[in-house]
Amino acid sequence: MSVGRGGALSRVVRSGVGRRRVPTLVIGLAALIAVAASVLAGTLIVVSQAPFDHAFAQQRGAHLSAGFDATKVTQAQLAATAQAPGVTAAAGPFAAATVDGATLGGQPADQFAGPMPSMTIVGRPTAGGPVDDLTLLDGRWPEAPNEIVLSTDSAPGGLEGATVTFTSAPGSPVFTIVGTAQSVTRTADAWVLPSQISKIATPGATPSFQMLYRFTDVATDAQIAADRAEIAGRLPAGALVGTASYLNAKLDADGSTKPIVPFVVAFGVLGLIMSVIVVGNVVSGSVGAGVRRIGILKALGFTPAQVVRAYVAQAVIPAAVGIVLGVLLGNIAARPLLSDTERVYGTAALSVAAWVNVAVPVAALAVVALAALVPALRAGRLSAVEAIAVGRTPKADRGRLARRVLNRLPLPRAVSLGLANPFARPLRSFSVAAAILFGALAVTFGVGLAASLTDVQKGIQADRAGDVEVDLFQPGDAGGPGQSVAIPKGGLVPPVAADPAAISAAIAKQPGTAGYVGSTQDQLTVAGLSGSVVVEFYQGKTTPGSYQMISGSWYTGPGQALAPTRFLQATGTHLGDQITVVDHGKNYPVRIVGEVFSTRNDGMSLITDVATVPGTQVDTYSINVTSGTSPEAYAHALSATINPLGAGARPNQHDDNQTIALMEAMITILTLMLVTVAGLGVLNSTVLDTRDRVHDLGVYKAIGMTPRQTIAMVLASVAAIGLAAGIVGVPVGVKLHDYILPVMAHGAGTNIPPQDVSVYSAAEFVLLALGGIVIAMLGAALPAGWAAKVRTASALRTE
Repeated sequence: MSVGRGGALSRVVRSGVGRRRVPTLVIGLAALIAVAASVLAGTLIVVSQAPFDHAFAQQRGAHLSAGFDATKVTQAQLAATAQAPGVTAAAGPFAAATVDGATLGGQPADQFAGPMPSMTIVGRPTAGGPVDDLTLLDGRWPEAPNEIVLSTDSAPGGLEGATVTFTSAPGSPVFTIVGTAQSVTRTADAWVLPSQISKIATPGATPSFQMLYRFTDVATDAQIAADRAEIAGRLPAGALVGTASYLNAKLDADGSTKPIVPFVVAFGVLGLIMSVIVVGNVVSGSVGAGVRRIGILKALGFTPAQVVRAYVAQAVIPAAVGIVLGVLLGNIAARPLLSDTERVYGTAALSVAAWVNVAVPVAALAVVALAALVPALRAGRLSAVEAIAVGRTPKADRGRLARRVLNRLPLPRAVSLGLANPFARPLRSFSVAAAILFGALAVTFGVGLAASLTDVQKGIQADRAGDVEVDLFQPGDAGGPGQSVAIPKGGLVPPVAADPAAISAAIAKQPGTAGYVGSTQDQLTVAGLSGSVVVEFYQGKTTPGSYQMISGSWYTGPGQALAPTRFLQATGTHLGDQITVVDHGKNYPVRIVGEVFSTRNDGMSLITDVATVPGTQVDTYSINVTSGTSPEAYAHALSATINPLGAGARPNQHDDNQTIALMEAMITILTLMLVTVAGLGVLNSTVLDTRDRVHDLGVYKAIGMTPRQTIAMVLASVAAIGLAAGIVGVPVGVKLHDYILPVMAHGAGTNIPPQDVSVYSAAEFVLLALGGIVIAMLGAALPAGWAAKVRTASALRTE
């Protein structure tokens, strides 16, 4: 007669959960870690793709922002381009002006007061429209003369009431900031009423118009280029002077989150796999250790189905608790990434998607239930008579051959006994090996990623790798000792009055100078490419070590250049191809000789010798000081010499890339989490083995085994498994690293330098392989201590 479905089965489940505390804790923690990693991975997948797409659709973002020479085209001609094939919507023409020399001041802008970078200002009557429907984040739209709205990309919010003075315009008009707006495709740096553009335009500057377009086919750069060509073909020659594609804005906006997705997803998958292994191991161990109890339950009338449900429930209940806590932990861990996304898109507060918080725990609970079902079915099939008779002792013939072989080796008796123990329960030992293997894999993967990201950080900082920076003053700058003018973000430093040759000579003579290189940058156009690119010019002993090379070679003289991956993709060029750089109407042929790792200007830049464009003068020097020289003291002493020459020195500030710093922190946390899961799997198995062999422990102690020998025996029982798992897991971790890292780089729109991939040394391979033993020892340490403390009499009475 079967036992009732209610109270009896519930009491068995509660008893199993409460009595087997270690398995219960292991299942709960494994589920917690796996779910936390999976919630984080799911969140990253969403925030790396959806925000830009949603914001772009909501604001009807411009697929192409185009600038036109107002002296060569009329407003009517521009308006007619809205009917061009492929155009689905258009806005404009808007009067526009590029302004240098604007100054921010007044309350509440004191902490941001000072010169502003070069700005593109557009005259628009309203924030709305069929294309680029701006989102006002603060304040209001201009309603009267001398009012201006700033873009979120050119200034922080909350500056209403502050002023912008246009010193390059006649009479230096002052405009009051009345709001802050966001353009998802960054069509302008500021907006005023259309009638105000003429008031702020620089005298002699060519008037211009802006048009904004949406097209039918816009998935690739080639399709955007075809649409651009169609527009240009309908207008007088030379009317179109520049364009900006939404694809560049999308790449830049997604660049802070997309590189993170691949490795977090990899960690999430590893966490789920390890959870399956650990849960299966725990439930299987519980079945193996409770064979006699299963027989008693069946003798009392429990059906096979009830036994299966009991053992599945004993896994699901602690897993459910861990899953709930894992969702909470995942949401907390995702907060910094969501905050970063909020800043990128200027959106309201983001949160983990509701479907992630539902789908992940449901899937995790299903995985746990399935992992527990297989060993639970084995429990349901056991015969009551056989189970009571056999109990939990492994078959006597299991591991006998291994014990005989190991006994002949010159090893301490306790160690040989421990090394033979895994052969008595091969399935349990295999599951322990799998847990350690994935732990070693995670450590190898995490260590490699951290090392690669450190190298990537150096590559990003290549343009400011010196210990001391020297900037040449602009005319009218008041340069005290150590004071210099930094290049404003998004802007360019105009020609300076200082003599670069005299300053270069002073740097060479300064005690403590190990080496230096001069540089400058300019925004030039490339024939056949829309918009402008940043060209970095170098003078001096610049070597390939200054930047990380992806392929090709360093330039050897004028007329050669290095290009980032994004530039090569946008232009469709390859190493050895020749391009034409245009500066003030003059063409300069340049041959691309190397692909360089650079993220400056979203990868739309070139690096070349200063002599490539005649007349170019450096305005910055990067200096490396000799060993033992203080950069601060060196900069102060050098400033005293070069201040009269029109320059100032300052110690270089190596600010770490925040996205990379966040990735490194996440890698450390996720690696530790997975190592913890692996250690918990070892802990549970070792506890089960120790309890299974408690009578044998009593016999060993009775014939003289000391507590230290007992600990050695228990640790030896997992050491060989740990070593084997480490040896297998390390190369798999390396392969995973070598696959994931380029995927991360492609998410940021670049290839990866070979030296950033090959980061493992021979010594690290050995240490990482030994990491499997470390994981095994850490997991077995507590059970080993417990076994050493078991009293001989108590152990001998246990059967």
